[in-house]
Amino acid sequence: MKAGMLRFLMNVWPPYRGAGIRVRKISPDYREVIVEMPLRWYNRNYVGTHFGGSLSAMTDPFYMLMLIQNLGSEYVVWDKSACIEFVRPGRGTVRAHFRLDEARIETLRTDCADGQPHFPEFSVDVVDEGGKVVARVRKTLYVRRKPAS
Repeated sequence: MKAGMLRFLMNVWPPYRGAGIRVRKISPDYREVIVEMPLRWYNRNYVGTHFGGSLSAMTDPFYMLMLIQNLGSEYVVWDKSACIEFVRPGRGTVRAHFRLDEARIETLRTDCADGQPHFPEFSVDVVDEGGKVVARVRKTLYVRRKPAS
């Protein structure tokens, strides 16, 4: 799927639309994604800051999607686990910037050549408008090369 079409679909997907999450950029090569979320009445928590579930949701599928597109159909890629650390209250618009470089992709190809599952970790910071970290998210993925038919 072309990156622009996925961006459109993510932006109309009810869980993202309902939380106010916007995918601002998916690069054509799926190596960079930018997601943001303004603070609204419908995504605030009891104390008036960003709801933690929405902060987690805005970071959820992107490393998996990026790897699926970059590794190709010979690989199985799943999200395995996630951990979020809330650093400071989120106010205003928050943003997450995902990056995937060629070296990491090649390392995964090499690691998965044996056909065994591997569990790479990725991290992304959710930052406020001033660049201060609101939350740190660590994702563990399941990656395995499919057996040859």
